[in-house]
Amino acid sequence: MRRGVRVSVLRCLWQQATSNGVNVSKAVVAVVDDDPRMLESLQDLLESSGYIARTYASAAALLEAGLDGIAVLIADIGMPGMDGFGLAQRSRRLRPELPIFLITGRHELAGEKRVRIADRLFRKPFDVTELLKAVEGLLRGRTMEDGDDD
Repeated sequence: MRRGVRVSVLRCLWQQATSNGVNVSKAVVAVVDDDPRMLESLQDLLESSGYIARTYASAAALLEAGLDGIAVLIADIGMPGMDGFGLAQRSRRLRPELPIFLITGRHELAGEKRVRIADRLFRKPFDVTELLKAVEGLLRGRTMEDGDDD
């Protein structure tokens, strides 16, 4: 499927799956994965849904750039160097409030205790609609909580 067609299909699926409530577009979502195809796919998906996607090929690259301004972190578990678990631990120390989603192709990791550091685990191949709902749900909840403080 061509890139433009894929993005259009994903956008249509996302628009069907979400309601028009709180505007969470323009939130920055960081994606960390050593697979360039996964980075490109998630970037296309997030940007077609109104988010700003920042992609990183390694945990070190993200940490060097910094976590400031990031609303949600999505990281693959299986990466060379610092893996997704290590990145999640470091990110929790630096920004305890940062929502973290981990993704993996290794289904046996789902039952491990260390997965609990993440707000959500997605097993490849995952449903993109579910990922987008999870991102929106976290951001919508945070926006409503922020509004309650006024």
